[in-house]
Amino acid sequence: MNETVPNLRDLGGTPVEGGVIRPGRLLRSALPLHDDVAPPEIEWPPSVVIDLRSLAETEPEHPLAAPGVTVLNFPLLSALRPGVAPPESLAELYQLMLRTTADHLVDVVDAVASAQDATTLVHCAAGKDRTGVSIAMVLALLGAKRDDIVEDYLATAQHEEEIQARFRRLYGERRAELPVAYIAAPVEAISGVLDTWDEHPGGAIGWFHRWGGRPETIDRLRTTLME
Repeated sequence: MNETVPNLRDLGGTPVEGGVIRPGRLLRSALPLHDDVAPPEIEWPPSVVIDLRSLAETEPEHPLAAPGVTVLNFPLLSALRPGVAPPESLAELYQLMLRTTADHLVDVVDAVASAQDATTLVHCAAGKDRTGVSIAMVLALLGAKRDDIVEDYLATAQHEEEIQARFRRLYGERRAELPVAYIAAPVEAISGVLDTWDEHPGGAIGWFHRWGGRPETIDRLRTTLME
């Protein structure tokens, strides 16, 4: 029996400055498999897939690889390596992400902005941490309200059981042990990310420019995603 893509949702309808995100343009999820299905109201399969996992986590061929599908990989936690103790909290992990892979976050935004007339999926393993920060970046650049960004992040808590079921299916006893705190979706973790952007000169847009993002990319992002 085919499984539904875990932690899958369409960002369509999310309010941003000057409008809303167009349905069917930007999806987020946990790791999808080739035989997964999606609810009928969600465009599936996507034509652009942005995989945020590290190389050690990825397969020789992405599960959604197919003719006409563009698969891109931007590892957002490359600072975590075997033998290196991970940060104790997700708030610290997210700050590590911002410090060490800001250039890849810029790449993610550019890839989303470039996918005109396409359905783009952003995913990692759980679809919570790397995906959560990436989607928060997109929404912040589009001028979404802080409460709406936080609400989208916290929605993952409703999908915890299906995420864990996916991990059991894929990894079983081989699954790496992670701090218990990593299972949750704590508001302080994403709030810390938003604080970092808000406190930067020029806010999220200023932070994006600081790490190589271009003004025209934000213009394309609005054209690609908004209605």
